[in-house]
Amino acid sequence: MKRDFLDLSSLSREELNGLLALGARLKAELKIGLEHPYLRGRTLAMVFQKPSLRTRVTFETGMAQLGGHAIYLAPNDIGIGERESVKDVARNISRAVDLIMIRTFSHETAVELAREASVPVINGLTDLLHPCQLLADLMTLQERFGRDLRKVRVAFVGDGFNLAQSWIEAAALAGFELRLASPKGYEPDKDFMKRLRNEEIGTITDDPAEAVKDADVVYTDTWTSMGREKEAVQRRRDFKGFQVNDALMKNARKGAIVMHCLPAHRGEEITDDVIDGPRSVVLDQAENRLHAQKAVMVWLIRPEILQTTSPSPE
Repeated sequence: MKRDFLDLSSLSREELNGLLALGARLKAELKIGLEHPYLRGRTLAMVFQKPSLRTRVTFETGMAQLGGHAIYLAPNDIGIGERESVKDVARNISRAVDLIMIRTFSHETAVELAREASVPVINGLTDLLHPCQLLADLMTLQERFGRDLRKVRVAFVGDGFNLAQSWIEAAALAGFELRLASPKGYEPDKDFMKRLRNEEIGTITDDPAEAVKDADVVYTDTWTSMGREKEAVQRRRDFKGFQVNDALMKNARKGAIVMHCLPAHRGEEITDDVIDGPRSVVLDQAENRLHAQKAVMVWLIRPEILQTTSPSPE
């Protein structure tokens, strides 16, 4: 039975730990020049409805490093859901490739694609979730705080959109404390908020300073995501006071790190001195997209490799 990677909540804790360990192993092997062509002769179809720098570069590079090949399909190449139905796209592509990655708006499009495809499907981002980014972020946290993240306190300051919702899934799975600070009206989806409270993994507030108090990690994202550009002026007004800057960081623990998934709107959700400063790990996050996604692709096509990769000791 094939597996897909559409979210984090469908993973077991053991699978999450295995993916993180495999990502770390692939990163270490690449650093010393050790090739790992686990997917030689395999092909990844990359279906884009939303543009991206990091998603395309890391998936395409990752597939090449694994010995395979990636095909970039721009929005006008397919017209998924318009020129061709999601079902027809899924069934046709499945006859030619071994793996599909989709970066789209509606999460239901990714779910339908996975349901109709006979090959594994990866969520490269939807309006509901961004699991690939979170896997890279968790890798980054482990590099800073060790393998066991249960004692780490993460503060997310910004829009309760796909990134925030994936952080809720990650906290439930990895067991760390999560604090979300969003303006009223911009909180995560009600089901995610209910999960945050019911599983006692964190809190939500409209006070950024309260969320950041004694945090080990301060995370933010753009206030205006793709597809919501018409709301940009109103959002800048509504998110006033939610900027991650030096004053806000004074509430965090000494040595706290700053994270951002990129692209950043400098001067809006984050200041230059913070994103470029010594506490920033945004480039580590961006690099780890490569290694985390390679782990996902290997797991989906050759799961036996994940089973032979054990998490390294602290």
